[in-house]
Parts: sequence; structure tokens; C-alpha cells
Amino acid sequence: TARAELASLPPRLPKTDCKPHVARPNIGNRVTVVLGAQWGDEGKGKVVDLLAQDADIVCRCQGGNNAGHTVVVDSVEYDFHLLPSGIINPKVTAFIGNGVVIHLPGLFEEAEKNVCKGKSLEGWDKRLIISDRAHIVFDFHQAVDGVQEQQRQEQAGKNLGTTKKGIGPVYSAKAARSGLRICDLMSDFTQFSERFKVLASQYQSMYPTLVIDIDGELSKLRDYVEKVKPMVRDGVFYMYGALHGPPKNILVEGANAALLDIDFGTYPFVTSSNCTVGGVCTGLGMPPQNVGEVYGVVKAYTTRVGIGAFPSEQFNDIGELLQTRGKEVGVTTGRKRRCGWLDLVLIKYAHMINGFTALALTKLDILDVLPEIKVGVSYSVNGENIPNFPGSCLWPFFMDLLS
Repeated sequence: TARAELASLPPRLPKTDCKPHVARPNIGNRVTVVLGAQWGDEGKGKVVDLLAQDADIVCRCQGGNNAGHTVVVDSVEYDFHLLPSGIINPKVTAFIGNGVVIHLPGLFEEAEKNVCKGKSLEGWDKRLIISDRAHIVFDFHQAVDGVQEQQRQEQAGKNLGTTKKGIGPVYSAKAARSGLRICDLMSDFTQFSERFKVLASQYQSMYPTLVIDIDGELSKLRDYVEKVKPMVRDGVFYMYGALHGPPKNILVEGANAALLDIDFGTYPFVTSSNCTVGGVCTGLGMPPQNVGEVYGVVKAYTTRVGIGAFPSEQFNDIGELLQTRGKEVGVTTGRKRRCGWLDLVLIKYAHMINGFTALALTKLDILDVLPEIKVGVSYSVNGENIPNFPGSCLWPFFMDLLS
């Protein structure tokens, strides 16, 4: 009986105030993380470029070629979207983690364009490692992205302002467990082709006007197999070795930014991945105890590409001056960025989520010509101050500006 079983248990140990000593294991190397603290375009590439000079490994953990980082070396401007921008250091090994979604044509096109600009990216393919668990962005994902944006515009009168790089559709397929990964492409191509055709037919059923060149895209993907194969590793095994092997400086280059995070951003006008510190662990396959310094990059004013809430936006000469002096044009889309004052409520919110150990302030010199500089210090809704950054950004809220 239950009573008899309880009676047979050993007696409880006597209470004691002494806590047993547990030796803390050596956790290995820690990674340094660089994250955007606003809506992107804060200057993460510049910060990464400085830190990458002493790095052994530079990682991307989320997003795809919807990101845009610009790095200038010897007066040559290099643009990065999918490759970690730290790869510009010839001593660095670049790692694309499982949380990243990869458009293979875009990857090679980006590398080739940068190679043509200068010598800094020579031998990039020998220094790039790709996780076998990363999902693949197909051409039809990008086409679907465009169709979805058009439908949103027609049905709701506005779209999300995506980059149309297929990021949302491929992350949706990942969540629906119908996506295809790098490891699938590297294994049996016949099985890969069958799954590819099933996925393509699903999209064609949802979007009857969608035209997909199935045979043409499969032919291109087959050609990439031999190019990509030398770069592919078991990402978890690779990161574990990097963390627990000889001392290494490991740098993680975050894409997008906190206010574009799928969970914590100004939803629904966000990206489709976690661009906050939690995405580092899930996107690289590493434990949180190995996260070291977390640097938040903050622009001295605020910018945003596309539509969505922007409390400190300036629809006046100030906004135009910031856009012009700051050369605020998107690297990926070419769209002009909306501009406004620095929003400290937003920065505090980003810190709550990420636990920044330091902030890197960029573009302060752009404000040199202004006789007065303002920052946002609080939000109000219907005349009442609110102590937090609101989850719903579909209704108007206003902010108090402090000169």
C-alpha cells in the first residue's frame, strides 16, 4: 500500500545551516554580443568591425539577408547582409548559426560583389562555416513575401514594409515544420527534391497567381551543393568546441534590433526572428552561461525604415536634417529612413530585455549643428503617463521631450 511504501523510505536528513559546496565547472570561453537597441541601423557594423580586430570567431545567430551592415576599410565601403561583417578581418573565422535563414544565391552574390571592391574578403569561402541546421530561403519564399505584402496593402490599406527577402515565409515554414535545411540539401538530393516540390505546391495552392520554376530552382540548388559542402558543419558540435577548446575571442553580431524582435518589438511591424539576447543561445546552440559582455548599440537620434510606431519621429526640418546629414538610406532596401529624437524610454525597454553591460553611442556628430538637442523621457496615453513601453502599438501614444 501507499502507507507501507512511505514507511519504507529512509528517514529525513537532519536540518543544517551548512550548504553543500558544489564546485562550479569551468564554463569555457564567453561570447561578446553586439545588439541593436532601437529599430536597426544603429551602427552595429562599425562596432563589430572594431571588436573583430581582436576576434577569432565572428557569428551570426538570426535573421537573413534582410539585414544590412556597412563597413569601410581603407576607404573602401563593403556592404554585408548575410555574411558576418567581421569576416572582413582575414584572421577571423565566420560562423552562420542554425537560427539564420540562408538564401544561397544571395550569399554568393554578396560575397562576389565585396570581393570585387577590394582585397579584404579574399579567401572568404575558406573562412566561413555554416550550421547544417540553418534553414534555406528559396526564390519562391521571396516571391511569396511580395505577394503577401501586396495582399496586405489591398486588404488592409497598408503592408508591413518587409524587405521582400523571403524572411517571414521561411520562418513560417520553419515553425510549420515544412521547411528545408542545409543538412537536407547536403544529403539525398532526390528526397530533397521531393520535399521541395511538396512545399512549392503548398504555396501555389495558397497563392494561385504564384509562378514557381521548380525545375530551374532545383537545378541551381544542385549546383550549390559542391560549393557549400566544404563550409557545412554540425553547428552545435562546432560551437561547443569553440567554447570549450583553447581560449578564443568569440563575437556575436546581432542583426536587426530589439524593437524589431518578433516577441518584444512593435508587433506586427517587426522581423520574424528573435534579435534580442535570447536569440543568441537558440540561434547558435549554446548555453546562456557562456554569454559574456552584451553591448547595446544606440544611435544618438532614432531612425526607422518602413511603417510602424515611432513616438519621437519629426515631421519637420529637424527630421529632414537628420536624414540628410546622417545619410539615412537603408543598405538593404534603399528606402529613406524616418528620423526623430533619441527615445530613452525605448532604450530602457531594450536594456530590460537584453541586460546590456555597456552602450555604444554612434552618430553623435550628426547633431553638432543643432542649437538644441531633445530626448524622449516618457510616454503618455490619453493624457496619462505610462511607466512602460506598450505592447500594443496600433493606437497613438505621445511622448514628453526634454531639451
